Amino acid sequence: TQYTAADASRANLTLNARTMSAAVYCVDWSADGFSNLSALSDEDACFKKYTDERLAAAMTSFDVHAGAGDTQFLLTSAYLVFFMQAGFAMLCAGSVRSKNTKNILIKNVLDACVGAVAWFLFGYGFAFGTTDGTKPNSFIGSGNFAMKSIESAGDVAFFLFQWAFSAAAATIVSGSVAERTRFEAYLGYSFFLTAFVYPCVVHWGWSAEGWLGPWRTNGALLLDTGMLDFAGSGIVHMVGGCAGLMGAWIVGPRTGRFAPDGRVNPMPGHSAPLVVLGTFILWVGWYGFNPGSQLGLVAASSPRVIARTAITTTLAAAGGGFSAMALNYYLYHVWDLIAVCNGALAGLVSITAGCSTTEPWAALICGMLGAVVIHFASKLLLKLKIDDPLEAAPMHGFCGAFGVLWVGFMAKKDYVAEVFGVDGAGVFYGGNGKLLGAQICGIVVIAAWTCSMLGAFFMLMKKMNLLRTTVEEETLGLDESKHGGSAYAMELVKPVPVE
Repeated sequence: TQYTAADASRANLTLNARTMSAAVYCVDWSADGFSNLSALSDEDACFKKYTDERLAAAMTSFDVHAGAGDTQFLLTSAYLVFFMQAGFAMLCAGSVRSKNTKNILIKNVLDACVGAVAWFLFGYGFAFGTTDGTKPNSFIGSGNFAMKSIESAGDVAFFLFQWAFSAAAATIVSGSVAERTRFEAYLGYSFFLTAFVYPCVVHWGWSAEGWLGPWRTNGALLLDTGMLDFAGSGIVHMVGGCAGLMGAWIVGPRTGRFAPDGRVNPMPGHSAPLVVLGTFILWVGWYGFNPGSQLGLVAASSPRVIARTAITTTLAAAGGGFSAMALNYYLYHVWDLIAVCNGALAGLVSITAGCSTTEPWAALICGMLGAVVIHFASKLLLKLKIDDPLEAAPMHGFCGAFGVLWVGFMAKKDYVAEVFGVDGAGVFYGGNGKLLGAQICGIVVIAAWTCSMLGAFFMLMKKMNLLRTTVEEETLGLDESKHGGSAYAMELVKPVPVE
């Protein structure tokens, strides 16, 4: 109704420009050998050819920019996930006694270093590697070792993102075996886990050939759905937690941790501020861990999935922290700061598998239940006289298993179809139980594989007398006995006299 003469003039100008461009294009087209067409005799056909080719060029340009956008999103997520190593370092340092600070920090640093070499040489190939002309293997990858044929920007970004995940899985164990494990054994464990044990689980659950996951293209899906683990409650956290459990059990408790009459002697960490700093860094890093597992930003559904995942991640952490605070106050009448931090992290681990398929209100409940899981799992380990200084096995192993199980009950059907492209739902959303069965199968297999592989490794180290430090070294502190002195320069300085 507001169409004016000026609008009509602009419209005519646009139309004339379009026709002129098509006419010029047709002249060039005829000059290139298509003499049967011209701007005058077949303008419509010529214009169609012109617009079709311009549309194809635009689509090519869009694909290039979309690929660049997805690559940048994946790289940024990888940086956030790798930054979690700083969070693990601070959390571990604050949770051990001051005399072992350097020891656990150097283990965290070398997890990244050793893990990068192991992932480059073997890990990525066993996890995602393929070789042209070979039959797909549902158990383990078989190509792309040392990044052979990994050339495109997207593939390189994917390699980096997955390496950051492998480093996170390896670092979990450092807390379980802290303050009494020999440095050499830890380096061997880190390489073995990152090069072989963890990549096999990744291949099962996240590759296109793996037998366990929903992405399989070379056979039927497990129970028609596969195990759904969006960001790794089972594939990452359970592997690290089960490995830590075996390490803590086989290496034995710290000297003096359990009294002869069965009492548990407290051995608190030396720095609550470092624990809080580590918790917040890990929480921030989880925004790369969970939303980043969408692996791209440009697809039509990706922004919605990423935003929902960020919200569920946040609410699960908040629910875990609040639940842990309430539970500890109810049981012990103490507002326990360390319990709140562990509760928030337990909530994050618990929601990781279902962060993209859980409704926000349910994520809050998931986090709250995760805090309950870590509390009672920690009590169970103490009853069994298994000493885990950072409660890493309860947090990552038990809460990771709970997170995988949660999907079997609480995955929303529409979200499952949107994210994984399979027809499945949690039991409480009308599912027929197949998804729950696949999740239970995944929990059992991941636990059995990791415990058997790492149990054998730690047992071998123990038989070779390479696993545990001496009582004298442990009593003095590993910083003094192994790393050249204390992490803190706190010696008294003689005051200078004032004239």
